[in-house]
Amino acid sequence: MRGRETDSVDVAGATLPAADSIRRRVALRWGAHAAWVLVLAMATELRVGRFGFHPSDQGFILAQAWRVLQGEVPHADIISARPLGSAILHVVDFALPGPLFFASSCLAMVQIALTTIAFAVLVTRRPVLSWGPGLTALVAAAALLNLNGFPLMAWHTVDGITLTACGAWALDSGLRKGNPYARLGGLALLGAAVFVKQSFVLAAVIGLVWTLWYPNRLRRLPGDVLALGAFGIAYVAWVSIGGGFGEMVGQLTGGVPAYGERLLGLWLEDPQVLLRPPVRELTFFAAIAAVLLVLRLAGDRLGAAGRVVSWLLALGGAAAVVWTVVDGRFTASSRWADVLWWILAVAVVVHATVRRKVSWAGLLVLATGFMTSLSWGNDTPTLLTGSLALTALLLLGFVLPDLSPVLRRTWLTATAGLTAVVLCGWAVVAHHDEAAYLDLSHDKLTADLGTVSPAMRGIRTNPSTYTYVAQIRDCLQRYPASRVAVLPDNPFAYPVFGLRNPFPLEWPLPLEIVGDAPQRMLDTAAELNHEGDYLVLFETVPNKTLAQGGPVPAQVGADAPIVDYLGLENALRARLTGQPVACGSFVGKWVR
Repeated sequence: MRGRETDSVDVAGATLPAADSIRRRVALRWGAHAAWVLVLAMATELRVGRFGFHPSDQGFILAQAWRVLQGEVPHADIISARPLGSAILHVVDFALPGPLFFASSCLAMVQIALTTIAFAVLVTRRPVLSWGPGLTALVAAAALLNLNGFPLMAWHTVDGITLTACGAWALDSGLRKGNPYARLGGLALLGAAVFVKQSFVLAAVIGLVWTLWYPNRLRRLPGDVLALGAFGIAYVAWVSIGGGFGEMVGQLTGGVPAYGERLLGLWLEDPQVLLRPPVRELTFFAAIAAVLLVLRLAGDRLGAAGRVVSWLLALGGAAAVVWTVVDGRFTASSRWADVLWWILAVAVVVHATVRRKVSWAGLLVLATGFMTSLSWGNDTPTLLTGSLALTALLLLGFVLPDLSPVLRRTWLTATAGLTAVVLCGWAVVAHHDEAAYLDLSHDKLTADLGTVSPAMRGIRTNPSTYTYVAQIRDCLQRYPASRVAVLPDNPFAYPVFGLRNPFPLEWPLPLEIVGDAPQRMLDTAAELNHEGDYLVLFETVPNKTLAQGGPVPAQVGADAPIVDYLGLENALRARLTGQPVACGSFVGKWVR
């Protein structure tokens, strides 16, 4: 009887098997972690994400996903300088409850939080369910720092980071625990990262090296390679069946390459920046790290004095990380994310030297930061700043004398973590309130775009941008057509108003014009002339004017000059033979 009693526990007056009780506790812990992620995402969206809107970036991925939903084939029907993995993934945004843009923004914050969690698990080697309130709060703070000044929106770089982090998390867990489903799933995620943006090709390489590092690799190799290439095989097969294989090759190899030279050569062009903010914090951190390295290599020979000095140096290193954020002011131009990347590189070296073991997780975060920086518009690992900072601090902590006396004090770690959440949250809110992404300060975002379209309910912007978006709606009502384009900077319009874009590009920016894009755009104009029933609108108000809350005319003439980057828009306007129309600040050609 005694043995049977030890196999059960009493819960709320009922006797349940111990296994059931354990499963319930595990479920509650997972539920608690899922809850804080969702609460963080919703709170960030309500206070930050929904304030500010720009017609270009914030609808780009959703516009491509909308086309995929209509059955269009990547590269055959949709020209893109990148693989359209993000468009495929964000089809799910249209199934989320709530207004499209609000729900999509919440999902973006969930992705950022999951990324931060995944990297923290890999670096600490502690499963999520073992986290206390202190570590959980620090990870939440790092997630807010990862967002910093970036707008909450569906974006291919965010997708690439999330797939890399979560794929590595699942792969590591699967290999260590012998779980084939986690291992294969992790490899599939790492392989999929390549197809949201070419710069994440290193993620697949990392996945392959990682799985080959473990025993029984030859037996696992065929299945692992197949899982790693699963998304890519399906993608290429779909494109090929749709007749776009040749176009895919031309488009994906025709863009301007990015090498990450600004990140890797942070101070090479001008070494004096090592004494100026925020790069000076790297110099300070490196000096501290060098002294700490000498002390830790001496071990316990220096006694209590050595331990005290090590702690003081670590606090100085933490101050350098914090001050990098302060000096960076959340602006990409300050290169503060580059500084954090190099600080982490120094921390990886110190950790490896002292512990006689390389932190592969630290190298993974560094590699992901490098992949993130391979960008045309934002060539810095800004979207990974929180994870860069947290990883550097953790690696620094791992080389200190025994931390157990501190870590066992829950009140102390919880207080530190919650303080970090409050400070990071305050900094993010203050920055976005000062000037939302390509929009005005919080007090000037007085117009709710939900009155223009239910898909944008809750999204607030300045009166000029509101007027601009409302004019597009009015034009669509005034000049109805089955095929509609709004060129060049308005990809948001297609998912918001349910439009079918006849052209193969949503946002014909110069860098997005790859392959035979100009000729295909002109050929589409000829087809529209032949088939009729179209409306092609051209904006006359530059997007910079909207971002500054500048004037949006109530009416312009049908011959008003339009926004044109490469002469393509004016060429299309000249080639289209429809009736010239003017509607609000837009001009266009219309055939019913």
